Amino acid sequence: MPNSPKPPLKAYQSDRFLNSRDARPLRILSEYLEPKSRFDRHEVNDTIVFMGSARTLSRADAEAAVAEAERSGEGLDGARTALHMSVYYEAARELAHRLTVWSKDLGDESRRFVVCTGGGPGIMEAANRGASEARGINIGLTISLPLEQFDNPYMTRGLDVHFHYFFMRKFWFVYLAKAVLVFPGGFGTLDELFEILTLIQTRKLRKELPVVLFGTEYWDELINFDTLVRYGTISADDLKLFHRTDSVDDAFAFVTRELTEFSLDRPGATL
Repeated sequence: MPNSPKPPLKAYQSDRFLNSRDARPLRILSEYLEPKSRFDRHEVNDTIVFMGSARTLSRADAEAAVAEAERSGEGLDGARTALHMSVYYEAARELAHRLTVWSKDLGDESRRFVVCTGGGPGIMEAANRGASEARGINIGLTISLPLEQFDNPYMTRGLDVHFHYFFMRKFWFVYLAKAVLVFPGGFGTLDELFEILTLIQTRKLRKELPVVLFGTEYWDELINFDTLVRYGTISADDLKLFHRTDSVDDAFAFVTRELTEFSLDRPGATL
């Protein structure tokens, strides 16, 4: 008896088609619609985005690395630098904790000002960890990379969103953001920072978006913003697009003041 023919395969069930070049617009659209459905389900209206290096260690891990380097006699300079930089991990952790407690105390029925990171190690882990320790939900927008980068364990289950396209990940960083805190970081952090500053400068964002550069020693050594003003490539007023600080108290006061004034009565995404 002949085998009965297989039913025809619908296009949306064809892995061959969905992973093809022709279906790229569908894959891009899915990285808009699928995260949106999660945020709607979890009633996430606004976020506070933390950015920074994936390589920054916690104080405990950095101290352990110094102890191991002293024991082995290898890599001591690098370990001491990591210990120096660990202050930013602990600051991000504390800030995320305090901002989460502040947000929860607002008493809003929907979830406001949820901590959001790139979901990886380092500064991202610190912020997710601080929010988790405050018993708040938090978001991780992870990205597939050729070199594996582990996701941190502190993201809220169901809000660990994985992306293929960098530009769709960047969209979700900015779309719901009501404040951005940028800690010392590398190429990825600089890319995200300058794209956000460009959107604010060119008024492509129709919302107030306070930006904090945390770590004046790092940022002043890395980028001479005054040089941009002196050569006329930005205006002096563009330096007001961000707030520089080394203080957790100052960053917390600045962000909560800005959110209270500009975002508290304006829930939801605004671009």
